[in-house]
Amino acid sequence: MLLGRSFQVIGIPWPDLNDGLFYNDVVKPPDSGKSLIHFYSCKYKSSAPLEGWLQRIKNEQITIDGEVITDPETILRIGSELVYRRLPWKEPDTPFSLEILYEDDEMIALNKPSGLQVLPGGVFQQRTVLTQLQWWSSDQSFSISEELHPVPVHRLGRGTSGILLCAKTKLARTQFAAYFADGTSSVIRNSTSEEGTKRKISKIYRALVTGIIHDDEVSVDQPIGRMQYPGVAQGLYVATPSGKPACSKVNVLERDEQGEHTLVQVEIQSGRPHQIRIHLSSIGHPLLGDPLYVAGGQPNCLHSEVVNQSFAEDGGYERPMKPVPGDCGYYLHAHQLILYHPKTNEVVKIVAPLPPILRTRSEAEDFHN
Repeated sequence: MLLGRSFQVIGIPWPDLNDGLFYNDVVKPPDSGKSLIHFYSCKYKSSAPLEGWLQRIKNEQITIDGEVITDPETILRIGSELVYRRLPWKEPDTPFSLEILYEDDEMIALNKPSGLQVLPGGVFQQRTVLTQLQWWSSDQSFSISEELHPVPVHRLGRGTSGILLCAKTKLARTQFAAYFADGTSSVIRNSTSEEGTKRKISKIYRALVTGIIHDDEVSVDQPIGRMQYPGVAQGLYVATPSGKPACSKVNVLERDEQGEHTLVQVEIQSGRPHQIRIHLSSIGHPLLGDPLYVAGGQPNCLHSEVVNQSFAEDGGYERPMKPVPGDCGYYLHAHQLILYHPKTNEVVKIVAPLPPILRTRSEAEDFHN
C-alpha cells in the first residue's frame, strides 16, 4: 500500500474579471429565415429573457459571419456563423489554493477547499479547479513525449471539501472512467458483498448531519432522479422512486451529547450527483447547514416564492431566489480514497486531513497532543 502525502500547495489568485465567453452557432435549415432575436430568445431562453437578448444585440455582443449586428430583426441564412460574446464579469469570491495530497506521472490528488467549483458552470467559468490545474500544468516542465493535461475525473459539490482525483494521462483517464463506471454498474446489478470487494476505487466521506442516528450502521439504496427546478437548467437531483439506483453505507462515528447532530462516515458505492446529501436527507438526517436538501431528499422551499425573472447587467437572469446545488454551508468532506494505480495496479490510499468540525473527540485530542 502506498500512502501519498505532500504539503505542496498550488494556485494563484484570481484576476478581478474573467475573460468572458464566446458561444458559437451555425444556422441550420430549420432556423433559416428566422430573425436574430427569435433565434436566440427561443433557443437560449434559459440564458436570458427576450429583453435581455435585445440588450445583448444592441450592445454589439453578437456577430454574423464576423460582422457585428445590432438589428434584432436581421434574417438568418443557412450556414451563417453566429457568435455571441458574453462580456467579462467578476465571479463570486472563491478560494484558489489547492494542496497536493498525492502526485506521480499518471495522476494527482488535490485537497479541494469548500467553496471552489470543480468544472465551469453558471457564474463560475474561470474560478474553478480546472482553471488552476491548467495554469499549474502550463508552468511545469514535462516530457515532450506526452502532453500533460491534468483533468478531474469526478466531481465534488462546490461546498464539499476533500480529495479530488485528477488524471494526467490518457491511460489514467481511461482507467479511472472504467473504475467509476464499474462501481455504478455493480449497484445496478445488485452485486454481492464479495463482488463489492473487487471494486477498483473506494471513496469514504465524513459528514455532520442533523439529529441523532440511532443505528450504528445504515445502508441507503434510495434511487436518485431529476425534477424541474428554477435556476437548474438540467433539472435538480432528488430522491425519487423513478430514479437510478444508488447505494451508500453510513457508519455512525459519534453522537452529539445534546442530541442535535451525528458525525458519520459514508462510503458510496455509486456516484450519483449530490448522492450523500440526498441519501442522508432521505432518511431524515440532512447535512447540518445544507441550504437545499431537507428531510425526504427533496429541495427546501419547493413551493414557496416565485423565481426572480428580472435580468442582470449582462442581460441574463438574476440569481435564483431559491437555494441551488452550488450553495455552501453544509459539512461534507471527501476524507479517504483507495484505488488501484492505473499503471502499476498497486493499491494507493490517499487521505485528506479532516476539518476540525468533522473530527471525533479522540481525533481532536490526538491532533492537539
